[in-house]
Amino acid sequence: MSTPRVLVTNDDGIDAPGLRHLAHAAVGHGLDVVVAAPRTEQSAMSAALAVVTDGGRVVLERTTLDGLDGVPAFAVAAAPAYIVLLAGLGVFGPAPDLVLSGTNRGANAGHLILHSGTVGAALTAAINDSRGLAVSLDVPGATRSGQESRHWDTATRLAARIIPWLLEQPVGTALNLNVPDRAPDDLAGFRQAVLAPYGQTHLVIRETGESFVRIAVQENDRDQGPDNDLALLRAGYATLTPIRSAGDADLTVPSSLLLEPPLPH
Repeated sequence: MSTPRVLVTNDDGIDAPGLRHLAHAAVGHGLDVVVAAPRTEQSAMSAALAVVTDGGRVVLERTTLDGLDGVPAFAVAAAPAYIVLLAGLGVFGPAPDLVLSGTNRGANAGHLILHSGTVGAALTAAINDSRGLAVSLDVPGATRSGQESRHWDTATRLAARIIPWLLEQPVGTALNLNVPDRAPDDLAGFRQAVLAPYGQTHLVIRETGESFVRIAVQENDRDQGPDNDLALLRAGYATLTPIRSAGDADLTVPSSLLLEPPLPH
């Protein structure tokens, strides 16, 4: 049996420490690893197919990452979901059996994951003959300061535990892992969780004028109930949530809407 091929990507950019730590975890499993990530931050891109081209050519650059000698790495002028599509086409070598996306600076929890570039990459993998795992560290405020001192190892150790099992799951499987920014021994536990009704943050209007509006992001203080991913994160648990991409909804359209012929003459 051939060694599983793994693409490691993110939405924080090629220089983000969480990316390196996650790639180390994959290499530690003896997997065939390639890293391809946005050359600049692409947060909140969801599954957007945003890309920069030069004369119709996708802009990418071969690079190296600290401590990952021998692991091919590419900085790509594209959103993470587009990078996943490129990988599936063989741009970075053989198509991946698994896409690891992260480790993101800040949690991706609740139904707000719809807008996450980290999660968007994992879901794009799942609908393109692969499997996806989005990994996020619950860094307070998602601040850029002191990034190297965060507990990236806690998240990558849990991701490493999941990888062998995930590779045995059917193509199309996608998981969302969120981990508190704590040392491994300080975790309350590790639980499967459902998505919270909302996200950790939400948009608010700060100022409006005749020709502008100023928007801000603030902490979401709505009651989201117990035992979902956000509630468990706040209680110190790491959470794992199976997720899925767009699909048919369980809803029956009334026959009165399905006119024959479709539109009156």
